[in-house]
Amino acid sequence: MHEVVVVGMSVEDPADRDKLARLPGVHLAFLQLADPPLTRVLTDLADGGATSVVLAGYSGRGEPPARSWLRRVAAHWLREYAGPAPELLLTHELLLTADPSELAELVDQATRQPRPVTGSESPLTSPAWEEVPRHRHQVLVCRGPRCAARGAGETAAALTIELMRHRLGDDDVLVTQTGCQFPCNQAPVVSVQPDDVWYGGVDAAAIAEIVTEHLVGGVPVEERRLPR
Repeated sequence: MHEVVVVGMSVEDPADRDKLARLPGVHLAFLQLADPPLTRVLTDLADGGATSVVLAGYSGRGEPPARSWLRRVAAHWLREYAGPAPELLLTHELLLTADPSELAELVDQATRQPRPVTGSESPLTSPAWEEVPRHRHQVLVCRGPRCAARGAGETAAALTIELMRHRLGDDDVLVTQTGCQFPCNQAPVVSVQPDDVWYGGVDAAAIAEIVTEHLVGGVPVEERRLPR
């Protein structure tokens, strides 16, 4: 008998925690920006005597990272776990709907012929990820509960598009999704480092202005800036 773990993949997926938690006979984990992390859930299941665990990646809202990351993290846990590890299996496809009426059936279908995770998969480390990126600015996009409720997902998407329009990559502007940055009444909040400039109420229109004037032009947008 398999234990089934549905794993939220994208930074948007914690917003679906309640509906995912109601799936019958399913454990819930997240790959990023939320608890419980996948490694903790696997440890709890293994410590509890589970012999077989099926992982089903879920992304009902945002753009997920490459599916290979779910396999990498699971394989990392398999290599690191000290005791007798359960068989780990991974579904062929991600669950790509937020519709509760469809999720249970999709989980059932996806877990019928999963593929094994062997522990020989690519590690979490790579020479390409050894050094701090050579970016000019780091933009921190708050994804805390209030910012998320006020459209931080749309803010982050608009930022990605605007940076691409200006042909700015990670070596120019490093975008980091964060938890709460605290001036919650000003949500969605975005801060720019190392300039120590904080912006509030950042919608898509504000992003276009911030990228053009601040990140490209080097001049903070004073009328959108929050007092320090």
